[in-house]
Amino acid sequence: MSQDRVRELLSQLRSELASADTLDEETLELARKLDQDMDLMIERSEPLVPELEDAIALEARFAATHPVAERIVRELIAVLGRMGI
Repeated sequence: MSQDRVRELLSQLRSELASADTLDEETLELARKLDQDMDLMIERSEPLVPELEDAIALEARFAATHPVAERIVRELIAVLGRMGI
């Protein structure tokens, strides 16, 4: 169930970032890395600790300029926490 929610949130984040026009390359790269790491985590069914740190960093970057993306990442962090990550 949690993995499905992670996939759903990643899909929402991809859509939100695709429509954003003010993202710098470093933020986009961090988002891509998080997306790839989450897919790998789901595929292997094992938590990878760096993703949580990446998600927190991404949430902070979105705080001022991308509130929808921030909300999605914050919810992703909560789901990861419930998964024990």
